[in-house]
Amino acid sequence: MKLPLFIAQRYLLAKKSHNLINVITWISIVSVGVAAFAMIFVLSVFNGFNVVISDSIHKLSPDLRVTAARGKTVDLREFPFDKIRDVKNVEYVLPTITEDALFRNADKQQIGQVKGVPDEYENIGRIRGTMLGNIGFRLRRDEVNFGIPGTGMAYFLGINPNRPYTMVHVYVPRRGNASSFNLENSFNTGQLYVNQCFSTQQDIDNQLILAPYQWLSELIGYDSVSTDVEVFVAAGRDATRHIAAAKKEIQKILGPEFKVDDQYEQQSTLYKMMRSEKLAVYLILTFILIMATFNVVGSLSMLIIEKKKDNLTLRAMGADNTLIHKIFLNEGTLISIVGGIIGLIIGIIAVLLQQHVGIIRLGDGTGSYIVDYYPVALRFADVVIVLATITVIGGVAAWTTVKAALRK
Repeated sequence: MKLPLFIAQRYLLAKKSHNLINVITWISIVSVGVAAFAMIFVLSVFNGFNVVISDSIHKLSPDLRVTAARGKTVDLREFPFDKIRDVKNVEYVLPTITEDALFRNADKQQIGQVKGVPDEYENIGRIRGTMLGNIGFRLRRDEVNFGIPGTGMAYFLGINPNRPYTMVHVYVPRRGNASSFNLENSFNTGQLYVNQCFSTQQDIDNQLILAPYQWLSELIGYDSVSTDVEVFVAAGRDATRHIAAAKKEIQKILGPEFKVDDQYEQQSTLYKMMRSEKLAVYLILTFILIMATFNVVGSLSMLIIEKKKDNLTLRAMGADNTLIHKIFLNEGTLISIVGGIIGLIIGIIAVLLQQHVGIIRLGDGTGSYIVDYYPVALRFADVVIVLATITVIGGVAAWTTVKAALRK
């Protein structure tokens, strides 16, 4: 062990001549530990909410979405469906239509989006899992067309899924120039029956109604065109890697005329907002950590004063200013690191307990939320970032204090 670090360790563990210095040193360690605990726990909570939101979006969003780089529609007659289906791990390649619409049920109306999906949607397990009730996924029966609204949209329209065959009127903009602003001339109108809902992520639930693809295609007037082509990749342990590989291969097949977006790119605004919020919280907690290091500055200053005679002894034995500077620099850094490690260990234990046991509840536990307990997710990168932040801030505080004190 290097001499400065060895002496710094002895200074940290040895009993001081004034008991007040021991108390202040432990207060410094505890304050840094509390800040470290808060940082790792709060960042883990943000990770948990990120996981919950990502899982909710994943249920109804395709793994990859293909759109035209220019224009709104994709010509299905020229689209290479067979080549994309031959890409490794690709299960479904399905055209879909998404259009802004006005929905009306009796005296209630709401603006949102209607999404036409083909019958193969019924075969995708995670989409079936979003359906509420025991009906399953059903968009057509005999000659009847059904719509499946999100729970938020059903609430806005006053739809009770338990009351079968509620009719919703759908108004979509008519293609071409409308002759007037009259509702009948500007919009094409269709009807959908509703007897079930889906539930995923709140923003999607509040604005979307699923409808039969052929029905919506005829209503809008799309002939062999769609707004999107959705690609679903086989689920498994390496699903993320398979999606990335499929995206690269599909983009190579389609060329620059099409865009291939994964789920993060499809919801880029939402994910950027969550990352920005996490960064803002990290900066606030870092500021709190800086405040906690003032205790380290105080305890280190008092220790330097107490060890004045030791410094003279070391100088008499041949120590120079650099060695003495390193001793107290290591002392201040050790106080921060010890406190940080203790706080991190307690924080990691608390996160794991919350993750596997669920100590802190959301609300009163009546099921009003998607999850009953605060979601948390521990990330190794966060542990490294917190420890590095503590080390850097503690080191800077120690270096500034030692330099000023020894100069005097």
